[in-house]
Amino acid sequence: MEQLAPIAIFLFVLFLLLGSGVWVGLALVGVAFVGMELFTLRPAGDAMMTQMWRSSSSWSLTALPLFIWMGEILYRTRLSEDMFRGLAPWMGRLPGGLLHTNIVGCTVFAAVSGSSAATLTTVGKMTIPELRRRNYPDRMVIGTLAGAATLGLMIPPSLTMIVYGVTVNESITKLFMAGIVPGLLLAALFMGYVVLAALFSPDYRPDPEPRISLAEKLRASRFLVPVLLLIVVVIGSMYFGIATATEAAAFGVLGSLALAGAQGSLSLRNTIESLMGATRTSAMIALILAGAAFLSLAMGFTGIPRALATWIDTLALTRFELLMALLVFYIVLGCFLDGISAVVLTMAAVEPMIRQAGIDIIWFGIFIVLVVEMAQITPPIGFNLFVLQGMTGLEISTIARTAVPMFCVMVVMVFIMIAFPELATWLPENMIARPGG
Repeated sequence: MEQLAPIAIFLFVLFLLLGSGVWVGLALVGVAFVGMELFTLRPAGDAMMTQMWRSSSSWSLTALPLFIWMGEILYRTRLSEDMFRGLAPWMGRLPGGLLHTNIVGCTVFAAVSGSSAATLTTVGKMTIPELRRRNYPDRMVIGTLAGAATLGLMIPPSLTMIVYGVTVNESITKLFMAGIVPGLLLAALFMGYVVLAALFSPDYRPDPEPRISLAEKLRASRFLVPVLLLIVVVIGSMYFGIATATEAAAFGVLGSLALAGAQGSLSLRNTIESLMGATRTSAMIALILAGAAFLSLAMGFTGIPRALATWIDTLALTRFELLMALLVFYIVLGCFLDGISAVVLTMAAVEPMIRQAGIDIIWFGIFIVLVVEMAQITPPIGFNLFVLQGMTGLEISTIARTAVPMFCVMVVMVFIMIAFPELATWLPENMIARPGG
């Protein structure tokens, strides 16, 4: 294969830069610059300037900082406390008890956050001390939170989906819609695991919850109304064609500001902190995307993506075999890179294979987000593990062991997605199109 030399050089430079501690975005720029200088006649500086500006000025990317800001605002409110007060009365009598608040709480916050780390931090800061106080097994408390927080990547609005949509030039709104049913199903599978673990674990002996009347449960549910309304505004406006993803993000920011104001947590200091947090995260992702766009251009000049797609085609892999190979590939890659970096780094080579194999690109977006979710809880770079370490003081290895059952549940979800692709494709295919756009 004549492209082996360029591939080897690209990988050598990439690992050299990453191993030296260079930021991922700058490492991608460095690899692309070397590739342009070695394998093309086009001036590298001109190509870098043009391609990075083009990728950074994409209109679809405007949704990214808005959704990040929405999550940053909500993170600084009393949302986690209100969610626990609203959910606990309904979860307490289920098999598994208040452990379900970890999963349902993460599912709810994921629908207004878009970030796995923000979901984990917001829900965990309330549920971890409460569940420990009620004598729930620590391995179950930490494990369910680690796994359920990954729903922040699957349930819209998802930052990873925005990045994937921009990278492959697909509708972000359709990707958001495609993630709803798989996200809810994955949450249900997590809850099923909690039920089984509670029934068969010998160390599961939490303090019993007092019986609460239906009227008291309904009164407690009022704490969930604001965030549920925010979810309806953001997701409903996209589904019914009222707003694009960017416009829905703007609605979400206004709604989160209103919610923070109603709770009395909207101060000048909190507003500035949320803006700075959103700016830092958005700049980091934008740099990674710009570097990936430049790298894609450099790889295109060498013909590597086309050659890889042709090579995969000669192997005569079935659709299932190709997906299994990509599943293993992304799980291994996720041990060393964060999810967004893994997506943008590989799409230039993977996208031609997927399209050539006839795999729906929207469906594959949900597949890759699901696999990236697994990377959030796999050492040594699993980001959720580091967040939980900071919250609990436990060793990374201990936290990783508690998350193993949730990782296995995600693997089961992958096979369900492959067997029933309509779970991801039905909703975007039947959503109401926005008039004129």
